[in-house]
Amino acid sequence: MTEFQEAPPPKPPNPGTARPAGPQVPPVPPAGPGPDAPAPTSGTPAPGAGAPIAGHPMSNPDAGVTPLPFGAPPPDLREAVIDVLQTCYDPEIPVNIYDLGLIYAVDVSPEHVVNIQMTLTSPACPVAGTLPPEVQQKVAAIPGVRAANVDLVWEPPWGRHLLSEAARLQLGMDGY
Repeated sequence: MTEFQEAPPPKPPNPGTARPAGPQVPPVPPAGPGPDAPAPTSGTPAPGAGAPIAGHPMSNPDAGVTPLPFGAPPPDLREAVIDVLQTCYDPEIPVNIYDLGLIYAVDVSPEHVVNIQMTLTSPACPVAGTLPPEVQQKVAAIPGVRAANVDLVWEPPWGRHLLSEAARLQLGMDGY
């Protein structure tokens, strides 16, 4: 049969195998109140709603917890980016780029796009072509990050004053 032909009419059932008319399955009762039922009031769980999760910040509406605006990045996403930056190293210096002070800015947009401004110890740094792409790839791989952009800047120039206290101690510059 092609799609343009009409289906043949159904054959009448055999007299000994006729089924009773009407539905064969008992009707299912409605799942909840009808559309005209009033909405549940605050503090009254909706029909079928489970119990609040113990310890969950939204289980107590009076706890003073403000939900994040729709689309806002999770508050720990910036910290996750910093954690990843602390795994990136200039191979000539045994201190991560974050503690070296090479990261000038980390911005996480509501769309979960991470923008990083970074510098290097000098414009002639041998890792100028490899370190920024490494940073971009590692940050882009963080769960929840939609995209990562790295902007290599030279102003203000990097200086020892940008080292973290931990970096100064690690490099033996604690008196600086």
